[in-house]
Amino acid sequence: MELFETPIKKIVLRFSRTRFVRSAIADRADLSAFKGRPGPKVIAGVSAIAFSYVIGWPLISLLGVAAVYYKNAYIAVIGGPVAYGLSHLVFLLGMYLAGAKYSWIFLRWAVCRGMTRLMARYRLSLPSPSLLDVSVVASHDEQGGHHSSDSTPQVAFDSGYRPAGKDGHQVNPR
Repeated sequence: MELFETPIKKIVLRFSRTRFVRSAIADRADLSAFKGRPGPKVIAGVSAIAFSYVIGWPLISLLGVAAVYYKNAYIAVIGGPVAYGLSHLVFLLGMYLAGAKYSWIFLRWAVCRGMTRLMARYRLSLPSPSLLDVSVVASHDEQGGHHSSDSTPQVAFDSGYRPAGKDGHQVNPR
């Protein structure tokens, strides 16, 4: 098992250093947004997302085993891409039905759980969040929105454009 452990450990370590994984773990992403009873559309969407993982690579692997067992390569050659494409379509359907809000919460929770377990298995320390991660976590709530009463995100963007005043010179509002 040592032969495969080192490359997997390196991959897990590399993923654990990404900002998304660090913030999901630091935030202790959970499914608390699902405490209220979601509608049937959201339930169908999250179920479709979960089902898309089942019909992805596990089904392709099963088709490969069936191709070897029946000695017919067409089962894997044709069935593999069809199953892979079908899993993508089911995932997209789930994203559409659940909406981006619940899909994002579910994805963060799955990443947090999966990476925490992998890191514990390979005895890797949990990543410490950087200052940027802390500011991202502090400015967002669990639903991915901002804490302000305004529902639109506040983006600090300065294009450098200043409207011209009456005399034709640029006005500096600062």
